[in-house]
Amino acid sequence: MSQNVLVTMALTFATTALVSVGGIAAMIPEIHRQAVGVYGWMDDAQFATTFAISQIAPGPNILLMSLVGWRVAGFVGMMVATLATVIPTSLVALAAHRAEVRLKSANWYAVMRRSLPPIVVGLIVAAATVTGRAAINDWIGLAIALGVALHVTLTKTNPLVPLFAAMVFGVVAGRLGYL
Repeated sequence: MSQNVLVTMALTFATTALVSVGGIAAMIPEIHRQAVGVYGWMDDAQFATTFAISQIAPGPNILLMSLVGWRVAGFVGMMVATLATVIPTSLVALAAHRAEVRLKSANWYAVMRRSLPPIVVGLIVAAATVTGRAAINDWIGLAIALGVALHVTLTKTNPLVPLFAAMVFGVVAGRLGYL
């Protein structure tokens, strides 16, 4: 493991986190672009698997960054990726909170606050698109993704139910030679 890889990873994760409005979900397309396209730390399938594990495992969404770091440089890479994502943004959040206390009565601030949710939703849709392109390679994968999305959107059941059903469907399709 090279020090250059750790420095590059730290700078990549820190700068991406600092400019990502909307949290970790907004970082996914850029982290994918950097990890797969720019630095070649992993391929699309590895990124999709890493993303899936980070979403299924209990805990915060930051797990994606931690797992990318782990894949690139083991335990040290995991620590670098996690801390590079968390520390700078935590400092910005602290400063933003202090500024909000002083600015919350300003008209321009109220307009800005109302404009942020649509921006965040757009970034989340972009993240879904990027991970979907990396993970869905055939009609079976598309059927699974759409089925889970529809089920979660239209019902009030626990999301683990369609996740388990999709997993069983995928295993059966794989055994039958469709995947």
